[in-house]
Amino acid sequence: MFSFLKRNPVKKLEKQHAALLEQAMQAQRNGDIRTYSKLSTDADAVYKQIQEAQKAETNT
Repeated sequence: MFSFLKRNPVKKLEKQHAALLEQAMQAQRNGDIRTYSKLSTDADAVYKQIQEAQKAETNT
């Protein structure tokens, strides 16, 4: 009934994913490849969480 009041966890994850990608891009531009690699890996993990959340959302 009040499902419109629930927060969407996918939006939060997408925002986090975009922030990680932005940080990774800045690290790459600064020549810090190690940090770029770590941030890219973290962003990939968040993307997988997004996919799982979307799959769970469509199954309900």
